[in-house]
Amino acid sequence: MIQSMTGYGKAVVAYGDKKINVEVKSLNSKTLDLTVRICPLYREKELELRQTISKVLERGKVDFSLWIEREVAAEALPINAELMKNYYTQIVNIVSTTGIPEPQDIFSTLLKLPDVMTKTDVEVLTDEEWSTASEAVNRALGQLVEFRRQEGAALQKKFEEKIDNIEALLASIEPFEKCRVEKIRQRIIDGLASIPEVEYDKNRLEQELIYYIEKLDISEEKQRLANHLKYFRETLSEEDHGVGKKLGFIAQEMGREINTTGSKSNHAEMQNIVVKMKDELEQIKEQVLNAL
Repeated sequence: MIQSMTGYGKAVVAYGDKKINVEVKSLNSKTLDLTVRICPLYREKELELRQTISKVLERGKVDFSLWIEREVAAEALPINAELMKNYYTQIVNIVSTTGIPEPQDIFSTLLKLPDVMTKTDVEVLTDEEWSTASEAVNRALGQLVEFRRQEGAALQKKFEEKIDNIEALLASIEPFEKCRVEKIRQRIIDGLASIPEVEYDKNRLEQELIYYIEKLDISEEKQRLANHLKYFRETLSEEDHGVGKKLGFIAQEMGREINTTGSKSNHAEMQNIVVKMKDELEQIKEQVLNAL
């Protein structure tokens, strides 16, 4: 069954005082167009993430985000008490030796001094944390793939409906095709008969009529179109990924046969049917752009 390229997935996992969030969205694209936004702690894993996403999603305009939320208490910056005490000692010494008045709000002044409120510890990504983050990534990707499958099922139903319509329209041409030849033949004979002063060889006329009518014959076009419709159905049922491009190529070939049928029809009712087939095919072409 085909998959759509449209999808969405999100997962949240807890690790210590953190919540690891992963969100991934995809739309249709001819190739894999991947945008990755991740928090600084996980930057070293960006290449690994890209390889994982590429392997799972294959095609599409993909927007991937990974970020961390922390508890409020964990976000508070620590006060470096020893450094603050040292600054205070220096300020008191300067005041006593220079006579410069001491700041009115000494505590506020001390908090603004360099490195008094600074997070000095360097955060390191552990294997355990990355394993937890990878779990969130896999869950989000799994959700997106499931979304794609559901959308793909709806696409397949739409395709089958349009193929049925084109097949029905193709079959409806046959009655007009049979009477068309005789009408063309009679129209030419009547036209010649309306010019009595013109003499013509009836045998030569018949030969020319046969040649002319053969040029308008659409039997081959009908057969090729029927084969393309059958191949389109068979491709829809393939289990392989990446059938979207193949369906697009088949739709192009279907369009060629329908256009040739229209140019050869030379009959109002047949041309109306061809217009309806083109309309059904255009809807297939629009939707096939979203097939993986």
